[in-house]
Amino acid sequence: MEKSSCIHFCFISYLVLFIVVGSWYRSTNSSLPNSTLQTPWSTSKNRIFSNSKASSVLETQAQTSIDHSAEAPHHPLDPLTMQEINKVRTILSSYEPFSFTFPTIHTVQLDEPDKVQVLKWSKGDALLPRKAQVLALLNGQSHVLTVDLDSSSITSHAINSSSGYPMLSVDDILAASKVPFSNAEFNKSIAARGVPSSDLICLPPSAGWFGPNEEGKRVVKVLCYSKESTPNFYMRPIEGLVMTVDLDTLEVLKFSDTGREIPIPKSTDTDYRYTAQTKEPQMEPLNPISIEQPKGPSFRVEDGHIVKWANWVFHLKADHRAGLVISRVMVRDSENGELRDVMYKGFASEFFVPYMDLDESWYFKSYMDAGEYGLGMSALPLVPLNDCPRHSYYMDGIFATPDGNPFVQPNMICLFERYAGDISWRHSEGLLTDFQIREARPKVTLVARMAASVGNYDYIFDWEFQTDGLINVKVGLSGMLMVKGSPYHQAPNQDAMSGPLISENLIGVVHDHFVTFHLDMDIDGANNSFVNVNLVKERSLPGESPRKSYLKAKRKIAKTEKDAQIKLKLYDPSEFHMINPSKRSRLGNPTGYKIVPGGTAASLLDHDDPPQLRSAFTNNQIWVTPYNRSEQWAGGLLTYQSRGDDTLAVWSERDHSIENKDIVLWYTLGFHHIPCQEDFPVMPTVTSGFELKPVNFFESNPILRAAPAFETDLPVCRSSASS
Repeated sequence: MEKSSCIHFCFISYLVLFIVVGSWYRSTNSSLPNSTLQTPWSTSKNRIFSNSKASSVLETQAQTSIDHSAEAPHHPLDPLTMQEINKVRTILSSYEPFSFTFPTIHTVQLDEPDKVQVLKWSKGDALLPRKAQVLALLNGQSHVLTVDLDSSSITSHAINSSSGYPMLSVDDILAASKVPFSNAEFNKSIAARGVPSSDLICLPPSAGWFGPNEEGKRVVKVLCYSKESTPNFYMRPIEGLVMTVDLDTLEVLKFSDTGREIPIPKSTDTDYRYTAQTKEPQMEPLNPISIEQPKGPSFRVEDGHIVKWANWVFHLKADHRAGLVISRVMVRDSENGELRDVMYKGFASEFFVPYMDLDESWYFKSYMDAGEYGLGMSALPLVPLNDCPRHSYYMDGIFATPDGNPFVQPNMICLFERYAGDISWRHSEGLLTDFQIREARPKVTLVARMAASVGNYDYIFDWEFQTDGLINVKVGLSGMLMVKGSPYHQAPNQDAMSGPLISENLIGVVHDHFVTFHLDMDIDGANNSFVNVNLVKERSLPGESPRKSYLKAKRKIAKTEKDAQIKLKLYDPSEFHMINPSKRSRLGNPTGYKIVPGGTAASLLDHDDPPQLRSAFTNNQIWVTPYNRSEQWAGGLLTYQSRGDDTLAVWSERDHSIENKDIVLWYTLGFHHIPCQEDFPVMPTVTSGFELKPVNFFESNPILRAAPAFETDLPVCRSSASS
C-alpha cells in the first residue's frame, strides 16, 4: 500500500474510533430509560439486578435490540416470532381448561416439524405447519401442550405423570426471594448477626431431589448474602442460614440456622468492576488490538438465521433452554462443490454442577442449569469489543414471560471471524534438497458465541467452524465461585474442609461441571453407524522384528445402544467415528466424522447418590441413541425436582439397534474444580471442549487450494516510533 493510502486509512480509522468513543462517553453520562434493554429476569439462581449504583462501565456498550414485532419465519426451524407467541397466548386464553385460571407459562418454543419433512424442504417451498410446544403449570400440575398455529387449536394436552416440574419462572424466583423478610425466625437471626435488612439479598437456588419426603411440592432453598459496600455479594455469604420454601404456597417448610458463629466475610477487594480498581495492574500495558477487515466480514446471514461462510452453511438460533442451537449443518465438497450433510442439530442439552459439601446449607447444591433455569433465559447482552470482536453480527432471542407475552433477550448470540495467528497447514523444504519451498496458510475460522450468566457462574459457549471441515466446540467457565463462610483467616487443617481458603473467611468449595451435548450427526444422510476404533497393543512374534510391541487399530461397529456407552480411558485409547456405511470414498472408506475429546473429567459420585441419579447421563462420556424428536434433553423434559426417571441413561437401557440408522451422539464434557486464590474475586476463564473432525469425508486435504495471505491484502499502519 502506498504511504498516502496508509495515512488516509489510519486517519479514517482514528476518526471512526473518536466518534465511537465520543458517542459511548455521551451515552454513559446521559439518562437512559431503564427499559432500554430490559428482560423479565431481575433475578436468577444467585443474581439480583437492581437500579442501584452497581453498574458497569461497559454496560451501555451493548447494542439496542431491533424491532421484531413484524418478523415472519422463513425456515421450518426458525424460532417462534413475537406475533406467533402472542397468538399462542390468545389460543391458550380461550382454551376451556384454562378459562377460569390462566396457567403460569414456563416455556413456549417451536415444536419442530418432523425431521424427514425438514430434510425435504427447500427455500421457495411453502413453509411447513407451525406449531408451538408449551410447558405450563396450574394447580401444582405440569401441562405439556402442542398448539397448532395454522388452525389456532390445541392438538395435544398431557398432564405429566412422571417426576419433575418445568424450569423456575421469573415469578417463582421473585416471590421466593421475598419470603424471608416476613419470617419471624429469619428476622430474629439477621438482627442477632447485626445485618440491616436493607443490605440483604436473598436468593432461591433449586433444592434438587433427596427422597420421597420432598415429593408432591415444588420447593426451593432460600439463602442470603450481604451486599454492603460491594456489588459482589456472592463473596459475602450469611453462612448456615437456609430456608426451605414451598413455591406454590410461599410457606417456610423448614428453617435452619447453624452458622451464627461464622463471620460475614469483609467486602475488601471484592468489587471486580473496572471503575472500582484503585491500583494499576502490575504488568506492561497492552496496546489496543483488533482484527481489521477492510472489505468487511466474509460471512453473511440470510433471512435472519441462515449463516453462509467459506464452505459452510448452517441454521443458527437462540433457544430458551439450550441457549444456542446449530442446525442443518452442511459443508461444501472440495472436489465438486456440492453441499453435504454433516449435522442435523447440535446444542448443549444439560449442565450438571454438584458441590462437595455435606452441611445442611450445602448438600442440595447440585444444579441442572439448563433444565432448572435455562441457558437462554440466563444470557444477557454480549459486550462489544470484549465479549465479541469488531465486525460481529448480533442475534436476539425471542422468548415468553410467565404470563405468555413475548419479550426480547437482546444480543445474546454473536457471530464473528477469528484469526489468532494460527496455521491451517504448512510445509517447508530446502535443507536437504534443491527445492526452496515455504508454504503456509493462515487459519481463519467462524465462531458462533453465547454466554450464559447462570447466577454466580458465567458459561461461554463457542461453536467454531474451520475451512478444513472441522467443528471445534468449546465451553469456558468464568464469573464468581460459590463460596462458603469460614471462621478462619488461615486454615488450620485444609483437609478437614470442603475446599481451600481462597480469601479471609472464605472457602472455595470443591465442585464439578458437566455439559452434555446433543449431536444429531447426519454424515451424508440420516442413516449412520457408530464405530469404536480401538488401539490395541500387540506383541511381535519371536524373530519377527527387533521391536517387541506395536499398536494396531481394530474397528468395531456398535450394534445396540449399550455397545456405544463409552467411558474414556487413557490406557485403553480409541477413536470414535460416526460413519455413513452407504457412502464411500474413492478408496472404499466409509465417509465419517470423529469426535475428538479435549481435556475432560468424569463424575466420581456414587450412582445411588440422589444428584447422580438425576444426572445419570454423566455416567458415561459418550452415548448413542436412535433419533427421537421427543428425546432432546439429557436430564428429561421436566428436570426440576425430577428423580432421574426420564433421562438419557434410562433411554439408553432400552438397548435398541443403532447400526445404519438415524442416530444421535451424546458427549459429556467435564471439569473438576478445586478452587484457588486466583479465582477470587472473579475467575479467569477456564476452557475445554471437543472437536468434530472429518475422517475420510473428503477425498484429500480440502484446503489444499486455499490462497495464502500477502502483504498487499491488508492495509498496514506502522507506528512512527519503534524500539
